[in-house]
Amino acid sequence: MAQAEIIIADDRLLPQAVQIYNSVFRPKREVDFFKRRFMGRYKVLTLLARLSERPVGFWIGFELKPGMFYHWLGGVLPDFRRQGIAKQLAEAQQSWAKEHGYEYLRGECMNNQREFIHFAIELGYDIVGIRWDSTHADNLIVFEKNLLD
Repeated sequence: MAQAEIIIADDRLLPQAVQIYNSVFRPKREVDFFKRRFMGRYKVLTLLARLSERPVGFWIGFELKPGMFYHWLGGVLPDFRRQGIAKQLAEAQQSWAKEHGYEYLRGECMNNQREFIHFAIELGYDIVGIRWDSTHADNLIVFEKNLLD
């Protein structure tokens, strides 16, 4: 297992997270897409995972409502998957949220993202619901994890 350095990324490092996003997801996005998504959000947290100073993963979240932190996006470069990096990022986000007084973490994924569904369950998240996403014409699976347990 790789031992990544997990750092909190500020605006100056956000382009590194966006570069990883564009290597993992489609359509590609610009930094401004992320900045617009962050507008009006409280306590935005962007984490970067680095191996030998190279950014290899990211994890982004923000306060959804008082007491609940929302995991919005995350990804690891394909060549660095299955090395525990996503788990390190998720655990760092969880620790940060708990330290900042959040009681729950929430996340969502598309119904067809089976690997993430298994990953979330392995991390102790419960499936608490589904919702229809008309943008993708698919169901989203909603997960929550109690941070007080």
